[in-house]
Amino acid sequence: MANAAKDGDTVIIKKYANRRLYNTRTSSYITLDHLAQMVKENIEFKVLDAKTGADLTHTILTQIIMEEEASGEQMLPTNFLRQLIAMYGNSMQALLPSYLEASMEHFRENQAKLRKAIEDSIGANPLAQIAQRNMELFKAATAAFVPGAVQAAEAEKNAAAPVEDELAVLRKQMADMQKKLDQLAG
Repeated sequence: MANAAKDGDTVIIKKYANRRLYNTRTSSYITLDHLAQMVKENIEFKVLDAKTGADLTHTILTQIIMEEEASGEQMLPTNFLRQLIAMYGNSMQALLPSYLEASMEHFRENQAKLRKAIEDSIGANPLAQIAQRNMELFKAATAAFVPGAVQAAEAEKNAAAPVEDELAVLRKQMADMQKKLDQLAG
């Protein structure tokens, strides 16, 4: 597919009369799906008409949105599209692009803040901590009852230094319980 642009370089995509798209960086023909993936990977590109050199980037990006909307992944509400179309030729048309860009940037910033807040709250959540301890108990029980798992648990123990003391206590308790079970059975 496309390689990431190095040092902020923009990848040049040439569009030929036969509607084919050619990535000059990878020397290969690509599809609109490849361009959509490049957008998702934050790879800057510019689509130029191979014959005239005219910049077709806006048209191609619009075409990608149209295909995404047509494939059932609709994100743009019908009322929004009607309002957008109504803005063409309106005296406010010149202000709309910068307003939409600022709105989208604000949305992305809020999305990143929300993601961080959720991650932070999970770390401080007592239920998440209990779930973590339950997983540690489960691993300790597995190590006690499954042959060969002790070595894997030991390797994990060395990798997880913060829970090392708790796991050692749990392993000792499990070993004591196993001894009692063996005494009762024997």
